[in-house]
Amino acid sequence: MTVEVPMRWADMDAYGHINNVNLVRMMEEARIAAFGVPGGTGRPGAEPAVDLFTSVPADTQTLVVEHRVRYVRPLDYRNVPAPIDVWVSAVKAASFDLSYTFRDPVDGHECVRATTTLAFYSTAAERLLRIPAERRAALREFLGDPLFS
Repeated sequence: MTVEVPMRWADMDAYGHINNVNLVRMMEEARIAAFGVPGGTGRPGAEPAVDLFTSVPADTQTLVVEHRVRYVRPLDYRNVPAPIDVWVSAVKAASFDLSYTFRDPVDGHECVRATTTLAFYSTAAERLLRIPAERRAALREFLGDPLFS
């Protein structure tokens, strides 16, 4: 699915590009817009397109394990939101990947390809959790779906 994430003036570096640190922030905003606010982290606003995070048990956190970012070309600051395609790209026993493609909002060129690996963590047991079968099935429902690629 495609979500639009605002580019802020402060996101820009000295070259007029969106700074790499701010691209990771934009990944987070795209992830939340697409899949919901992680449970226990505040109050959700707008309904996400697909709720993968809000409905986790109260003692479960959704943690970022790793980010991988490939810069294809600079994403220039524009005074309009950047379209970001975000989708489930892998589902494993205890983690899953979300992938992103950033496009320039004016000319449509691909600028950034990225992936975030996430895992569920039990605060009560103090350990990573295997993804329950029903949540794995929900994640796989969007794996390879043309709407999410």
